[in-house]
Amino acid sequence: MSPSVLLQYLLPHRALSRLVYWATRWRARWWKNMLIRKIVKSYAVDMSEAAEPDCTAYSSFNAFFTRALKPGARSIDTDARAVAMPADGCISQLGPIHEGRIFQAKGQDYSATELLADAERAAIYRDGSFATIYLSPRDYHRMHMPLSGTLVETVHVPGRLFSVAPFAVEAVPRLFARNERLVCHFDSEHGPFAVVLVGAMLVSSVETVWRGLEIPPYSNRIVTRNYQGRGIQLERDIELGRFNMGSTVIVLFPAASVTLEPSLQAAQPVRLGQRLGMRNL
Repeated sequence: MSPSVLLQYLLPHRALSRLVYWATRWRARWWKNMLIRKIVKSYAVDMSEAAEPDCTAYSSFNAFFTRALKPGARSIDTDARAVAMPADGCISQLGPIHEGRIFQAKGQDYSATELLADAERAAIYRDGSFATIYLSPRDYHRMHMPLSGTLVETVHVPGRLFSVAPFAVEAVPRLFARNERLVCHFDSEHGPFAVVLVGAMLVSSVETVWRGLEIPPYSNRIVTRNYQGRGIQLERDIELGRFNMGSTVIVLFPAASVTLEPSLQAAQPVRLGQRLGMRNL
């Protein structure tokens, strides 16, 4: 085991993430501008796409990290049957779900039951399809709806906070099913789908547009919130939430409901709104 992977097991995940949570919200100008400029330079962040292109105008590092895009910065697939990419980033993996198991990396997979923490709901996706999108520090960190849908339920699943960088995904068994995450279940006129917002070391804070801050607080038990009958309807491409810092989004579709775009492959950079697939119904 490499030292970098070994550290993933030894470091105090939640303590470090709490420290980073507060550090990225400290508003001292010298501090937040130093952090922002370092990320912009190190990751070649394109600030011309941002609604506020002046990186020093943000009140905190987190405000910069969750920055809005200017109108027209992303091209949205106009086909009514298209399934939209929910975030900027890079394809970690995508493809069919084989008998309830989801491919993570070479030699690694995990079950939909583990990911969703619900065997009954996981059965819906047993032979469906999935896409895992990794967001790096340079990316836009708001997640949008891949399809129009009505929120049914969220499930906050407690867990570790391993890094979701490629080196960890390749080495840590069942990583996405072990990390703290928020599972969002939606229903649509064409059937159900799920969007899973996976936390990670140092970048474990998740917000949604319907409730605000969801993680932290961290949890030691599964927390389920029922939204049926609340009328929370979100159209395709509308923001659903954001990572305060970056992480990974996983989307699940039932069998025969969506055909994934055949040109997409692992390690391919992707942009919000481009075609992830097409509805079959």
